[in-house]
Amino acid sequence: MRKIVVAGSLNMDLVAGVREFPAAGETVLGEDFRTFAGGKGANQAYAAARLGARVAMLGQVGNDAAGEAQIRNLASVGVDTDSIGRDPDRPSGTAIIAVDAAKENRIIVIPGANGTFTPERLEKSRELLTGAALVLLQLEIPLDTVLAAARRARDGGARVMLDPAPARPLPAELVERVDYLTPNLGELATLTGTRLGADSPIGDIIAAARDLCARGARKVIVKLGGRGALLVSRDEYHPWPVFQVEPVDTTAAGDCFNAAFAVALVEGRSEIEAGVFASAAAACSVTRPGAQASMPSREEVEALVTRTRSV
Repeated sequence: MRKIVVAGSLNMDLVAGVREFPAAGETVLGEDFRTFAGGKGANQAYAAARLGARVAMLGQVGNDAAGEAQIRNLASVGVDTDSIGRDPDRPSGTAIIAVDAAKENRIIVIPGANGTFTPERLEKSRELLTGAALVLLQLEIPLDTVLAAARRARDGGARVMLDPAPARPLPAELVERVDYLTPNLGELATLTGTRLGADSPIGDIIAAARDLCARGARKVIVKLGGRGALLVSRDEYHPWPVFQVEPVDTTAAGDCFNAAFAVALVEGRSEIEAGVFASAAAACSVTRPGAQASMPSREEVEALVTRTRSV
């Protein structure tokens, strides 16, 4: 079976627990502090490997202890890390994450070596991209590199899934090369210039997603948090309800969803079944803290699906 290839970021996550997020100019006391391996790209690679897929990671870290720790963590679950480069002049990427009492998060990303992962450096791994079954992309590395990876993937016949985070305007060519564009509600609003909120009618959300389909994305998966997720094409849509769990930390739940959806597709499941599997995986991930540390095993995900269907 061909690999899932992830081209994206690797970060060290510094996570602070707070009762409430501070307002502008305000100082609040934190309740705890933890350090986790993270980065949207690495999170997705780790999650897919935990779920049993063959996975390769393309990205870049600094020539430092944090970078070595991130590579070791990915390798510990079987991710092929041979194509992770090292920038001798930049530190490894860092994310500063605050998690409040409602288990929502606020994230600041400092790219570090992720920011110098150029198309030229990606080119060293072109054979992995052209030989992939599916390529997972995000926007924590330079946009030119994301586009180059999408080109290589599609030229080789791979499906492309793009997580448009952090949200920014996307070049038309990139949108046209994406099979699955997977924004959350805020990212969908940014990409389409629409006003969408937590209480927006499903019809408005579908209309915004179809705007992206009209621009060339084959399908759009909108991740709606507590409202579940929504698969939208030009002519159809399908909702996936959320699995009911007790959340602890929502960090990287979207990364877990993308990875699980990719794993299910590569295994030959339908899009509808892949969405059920991905929703269950994301639900499992929010029941414990951290990014990669929260990623579930296949057995845990399948058990949640079975338990829910039997109710």
